[in-house]
Amino acid sequence: MQKVDPIFENTEIAFALKSDSELERAYFLFKMISIEPLVKIGTAATNFAIKAHLPIEGLIRSTVFDHFCGGVNEDDCLPVIDRMYEKGVSSVLDYSVEGKENVTQFDAALKVVLKIIDFAKEIDAIPIAVFKPTGFGRFYLYEKLSKGEALTEKEQEEWERVVNRYDAVCKKSKENDIAILIDAEESWMQDAADDLITQMMRKYNTEKSIVFNTLQMYRHDRLDFLKQQHALAKKEGFYLGYKLVRGAYMEKENDRAEEKGYVSPICENKKATDTNFDEGLRYILDNLNDISLFSGTHNEESSYLLMQLMQEHGLENNDPRVWFGQLYGMSDHISYNLADRGYNVAKYMPFGPVRDVMPYLIRRAEENTSVAGQTSRELNLLAKEKKRRKQK
Repeated sequence: MQKVDPIFENTEIAFALKSDSELERAYFLFKMISIEPLVKIGTAATNFAIKAHLPIEGLIRSTVFDHFCGGVNEDDCLPVIDRMYEKGVSSVLDYSVEGKENVTQFDAALKVVLKIIDFAKEIDAIPIAVFKPTGFGRFYLYEKLSKGEALTEKEQEEWERVVNRYDAVCKKSKENDIAILIDAEESWMQDAADDLITQMMRKYNTEKSIVFNTLQMYRHDRLDFLKQQHALAKKEGFYLGYKLVRGAYMEKENDRAEEKGYVSPICENKKATDTNFDEGLRYILDNLNDISLFSGTHNEESSYLLMQLMQEHGLENNDPRVWFGQLYGMSDHISYNLADRGYNVAKYMPFGPVRDVMPYLIRRAEENTSVAGQTSRELNLLAKEKKRRKQK
């Protein structure tokens, strides 16, 4: 594929917001993350310390947490949000508390997401909100429905409360003109989430895309799913919104498939996943009048491809139907260089109490260790910027 130009090499733009000490901390963190045994030991030690209620919040807060998270609450994130927006990068506030199991916790998550949408209405820097399906309901319910099993009367009442939480958020998003991204999770619970999200799109995406589902393109069935949903939306007259990602549960998916003796839903190799992701981009850009896109990727080739496709379709860099997204604390060379060219860019900014956000942070560390080349690329760019500053 013909690259547009090597814009992602500009480290001065990429790390403009980082002080010398923040640059050093980022380099140190990615160096640690690049050593797999260290990540395993660190993860085990952190889990033990949290369960034993050891006073480790200060240490975590000043290292991993502050690099990958915006703060412990929405207000805490504001200075970071404002600084990023000065460079043209928007924020998606992500309440990253997960693995909860009861009504009180689900209602608390709903309250936070509704508050974020109110927050976003007043702040241009937050054009998009987000939540996880299991933030609003028990994994077990999604799994049971995805298998096609009937719920008990009590479970049905519980599920109706899940539906009402989705509805409250999507309704408020439409009223405030804030896009709402709904993350994807494990394949064996995703069908129920997909059905519910389609229901919300049908109801709220009547004039444009407000509700966005997430397609994990490491699943070999997602391109067909996208095409089926497009046919349905055209037939029924509503708009689609999709966040495309590669996916974050690969080992868990493959292990479960092997254990239970079914064909894994995951593509056979990384090349197949990359092809699937890029085909998803092409399909959406070819049908942009019906489908809006949030391209959630740290992959430079896919980002170049999307820039090229936009050019080929004669789109403005800031076309409101196309967004690029990366995680806060990662791939700044993509985010800030794209924003510098006037593209719509948003960083997923996790926040929440330090202890509650630890599962997210551990997953980030493990993911960086397992993605070949990701951490070494971050390290090389950070080293390049350190050298550039010393030579000034």
